[in-house]
Amino acid sequence: MNDTERPTWCDINLTALEHNYKAVQAHVGNTQVMPIVKADAYGHGLIQVAQKLQDLNTSCLGVAYVEEGIALRQGGITTPIHVLGGAVARQIPLFLEHNLTFTAPSVDKLHQINEAAKTANTTATVHLKIDTGMERIGVHHYNADTLFEASLQCPSVNVEGVFTHFASADHPDLAFARLQLERFLEALEFYSRHSLPSPKRHIANSAAVMALPESHLDIVRPGLLMYGVAPTTDTPHQIELQPVLSWRSEVIYFKVVEAGNPVSYGSTWAPEKPTRVVTLPVGYADGYRRALSNKAQVIINDNLHNVVGRVCMDQTMVDIKDSSAYNGDQAVLIGSSDTHQITVEDLAQWSDTIPYEILTAITARVPRRWHP
Repeated sequence: MNDTERPTWCDINLTALEHNYKAVQAHVGNTQVMPIVKADAYGHGLIQVAQKLQDLNTSCLGVAYVEEGIALRQGGITTPIHVLGGAVARQIPLFLEHNLTFTAPSVDKLHQINEAAKTANTTATVHLKIDTGMERIGVHHYNADTLFEASLQCPSVNVEGVFTHFASADHPDLAFARLQLERFLEALEFYSRHSLPSPKRHIANSAAVMALPESHLDIVRPGLLMYGVAPTTDTPHQIELQPVLSWRSEVIYFKVVEAGNPVSYGSTWAPEKPTRVVTLPVGYADGYRRALSNKAQVIINDNLHNVVGRVCMDQTMVDIKDSSAYNGDQAVLIGSSDTHQITVEDLAQWSDTIPYEILTAITARVPRRWHP
């Protein structure tokens, strides 16, 4: 680390990313793996993660927005990119310009894509979106035939795939997920009824990759698994994962706080006896959530210590009791020491949220350091 670099940072282990990608691929066998790299690759760095996956010859990458796809192309990524979210009409030419795969969630959007491709004298690659129970984008499963039939009348569109999305594959009770899969497969019977080849079928997110092998079909879309994190503690751990991201800071101040003197905004915590409190230069503006106040732990000098008082925008206080710590000593927010570990799942539990939100909330002002 150079002298000007901020003393709060994330380390990104690209070897662990490779391990997780290969572990998922081995788990699903011949099914195609589409790693999801939306939201800055879940906070891990869009271009760096995508480049590593491209080096591993992944067949496709998934993003949420066309802007993410354009950023990948501008960053030198040539792998096929599927934009999984919706788009407005004015964005359609951007897909064609940057060779991005469309999602067509309605007949109207499909017609717009077809007309734009015709005007550009090209063919648009499209995946049709079916809603099987998420009530987000996509044609309802019971009206799917209308979208399938419309696609047959769009000569400037190549329907490469059909997909839907699970609403609750990360729940212990998989009854609704299984119902969604049943609805999806029933909708896809359109192709066999009309003696047509089926496009590539996909529904499985990270949770379903692990919990619903019958949903793997032709493509799976792991996101969180790529980064070494299980979707929930209820998900069966059938894949050996390695955490890709660790988050560290450094002690910038040490003081003794006398008994009864409250720490931080709102005076929510005070020691019962004199204690040693250190300050870390990290706060909720970095994504270290305010909900972690008086709940989280950090590792300093291979000891677990409690976060005390409210997490501030830029600083967090830690009670080290009678331990020692000096300016520049490292504090582990996510990661491991010789004998302790703090996981993304731990932070999610302490702040009553999900691991996805912990990772994607780490803001851009926290420097990332990528390691091969």
